Amino acid sequence: MNRSRRCLCGGAFTPAIGRFERFGDRRVGVSPDRPCARRLGEAVRRVADLWGWRSSETRLESGAVESEQRVWAVEPVVETSEAGARRLGSVYWREVRRATRGLVRVAASGGGVELRVGGRGPALLRFGAAEVSVEAHAVLCTFPIVGGLLSRTPSGTITFAQRRLDDRVLLVSAIAGFHPTLAGRPGAPAWTGELYKRVQARIHVAISRNYFRRLIAEARQ
Repeated sequence: MNRSRRCLCGGAFTPAIGRFERFGDRRVGVSPDRPCARRLGEAVRRVADLWGWRSSETRLESGAVESEQRVWAVEPVVETSEAGARRLGSVYWREVRRATRGLVRVAASGGGVELRVGGRGPALLRFGAAEVSVEAHAVLCTFPIVGGLLSRTPSGTITFAQRRLDDRVLLVSAIAGFHPTLAGRPGAPAWTGELYKRVQARIHVAISRNYFRRLIAEARQ
């Protein structure tokens, strides 16, 4: 159930915990021209030091990339429900658009998600419908990678997860089985994968950092 609550500055804040329609609609999150949006922006910037931040990447012999970013949080950032799991995904897609200053547009397509430059032309990446999992102490939202210019083959997943432990909460963003077009093919010289390592991989890590900051900041509101 999508419910509103009062933010610190008196405005109404509606958590984006529904499906992934209406990307860019001001009702997803808060409108940037409201005082509460500015207050939220300040809260995000204050989450400067991510507790236990860790980022790792492995290249498999098959050429697939395994990448994981994780941080600790003091308390859960989403509720333990299907809606909470979907929110983990929706906040990430909003952060993709925000981090690229709107250059990369996120749109719902056939139950999944597509990333396009300016919302036009061929998709950079295409994802299938979200697969959510709700357990007693964990929620996960997984999108299968089904194509796009930046994917050499329709394979792999991106997963967002929250796991509650006894004294802390683990937040994770993980890519598995992904074959990037910009990465070198198996057996090719190392330099052929430099574009992926220096550009695409770094952008993903930067977005993940801001994604975790926003999850934590919005939960505090």
